[in-house]
Amino acid sequence: MNTARRSLLAAALTLAGAPPGLALRGAQAQGLPHGLSPDSTGATLRLVERLLRLEEDGLDPRHYAIPDTALAASDAAAYRLALHRAASLALMDLLGGRVREMPGRPDLRRDVAAVGMERWLAELAATPDPAAVIDRAALLPPGAAALKAELLAQKQIARRGQGATIPGEGTIEPGSVDAVRIPALRARLSVEDPVLAAAPDAGARYDSVLEAAVRRWQALQGLEVDGRVGRISIGLLNRPLAQRVDQVRVAMDVARARMAEPAERRIDVNVPDYTLRVLEEGRELLAMAVIVGRRDRATPMLRVRMTSLQFNPPWGVPERNAREDLLPRFRRDPQAMIDKGFRVFGMVDGTRQEIDPRTIDWASINPQRIPFFIRQDAGDFSALGRIKFIMPNNDDIYLHDTPDRHLFRRPDRAFSSGCIRLERPNDLMALLLDGMPGWDLARALRAIEARTTSGVQLRRQLPVLLRYETVTVEAGGRVRIRPDIYELDAAYARAMAAARPLQVAAR
Repeated sequence: MNTARRSLLAAALTLAGAPPGLALRGAQAQGLPHGLSPDSTGATLRLVERLLRLEEDGLDPRHYAIPDTALAASDAAAYRLALHRAASLALMDLLGGRVREMPGRPDLRRDVAAVGMERWLAELAATPDPAAVIDRAALLPPGAAALKAELLAQKQIARRGQGATIPGEGTIEPGSVDAVRIPALRARLSVEDPVLAAAPDAGARYDSVLEAAVRRWQALQGLEVDGRVGRISIGLLNRPLAQRVDQVRVAMDVARARMAEPAERRIDVNVPDYTLRVLEEGRELLAMAVIVGRRDRATPMLRVRMTSLQFNPPWGVPERNAREDLLPRFRRDPQAMIDKGFRVFGMVDGTRQEIDPRTIDWASINPQRIPFFIRQDAGDFSALGRIKFIMPNNDDIYLHDTPDRHLFRRPDRAFSSGCIRLERPNDLMALLLDGMPGWDLARALRAIEARTTSGVQLRRQLPVLLRYETVTVEAGGRVRIRPDIYELDAAYARAMAAARPLQVAAR
């Protein structure tokens, strides 16, 4: 027990009525300062101990100004008041979240009013056992117990694996021999795989035991399970293990006072999990893989409504895409771009007119400012595929089909310029058109085969949530942790460290 905790427990014992210098049997066995026993601690000591264990709930006890011995010795009433204030602030964070809002994160809506904060604070002030109130509040969010256990596990892994990394470049293949990288791989995986940790050490050979451990790890990470340790796997293995601790802490805080999602049918996209689900009254109607914005063109988090479908959509190329993606391709082969349906428009005598790309000196174009508007016609090569799902928003983000079907086989799917590409757009289209008079999947497919641009307004406009959750609790309490691809969890963790709790009037 460290000095700070001893000091706080001693102060609490004094207030609980223990005479100075009391020495009872078994005190040291209980982990209490010399002279204390469980029988003498009382509710005050239990509360102090519980506040010191807030780190188990993903919070930092230092944020709550738990009073120390000096105040207890000089003014017992002031100590009790300060302790109640610390408990009140901790309770408010456990119920409402330490971070109440984050800029650009509409997916983090909270309903603190529904928590009944005043009722909880009144109970804390009146109860003979305030620590029990803190315990109950900490386990209130769905999945809290599983996340609490996962937090402890990740802290232990981080302590064991501090500094464990895999050097070098290139893929490590099953059956290969490497006196440096393979022992490093085995050491790193042994940190979180007890089966591998207990197995005989095969030294420099990538044996079947190590391969099985790699495959288990790849499955947990949502990667392709092939036993090959390439760039992506090494990158994830070499990330600081403390990042996962922070991710779980963020998940615990996000879950507090989370506003219940409507029971009506809705579309839910978890961006870092690369998944889309259609939910209704707690049931999953449809699930599929998606491709999301790459790290330098992140998909924004949104709460919007889907209003319409467009068949055979043209693509008006955003300026950034034209500048960074298309200009090099036009410079290499303008004819190939024409063959893929790209058309170039410029201003001539104050009117927009089409320009033959083969007549433009693309090498002379300033990449910082392209003086043309570029559009790709609908067709087999269209970046939007054959269907566009429209959900009006200021970021011009939508869901759409894609001709690049092979990318859905990739475990990491952050490849787009921000929009969401769908693995099975026809399935979503069929679900959206279900029940619409005069429309069904067959009619929609005929509209697509017509190869002309058309659309339909949805009678039932579905809510769409683009959210960011790297840590999810699945059925049975299993916790999954995905990479923090946009570092939004890292930003949230910093906000947790910097946030200042609301002040509470003393009761």
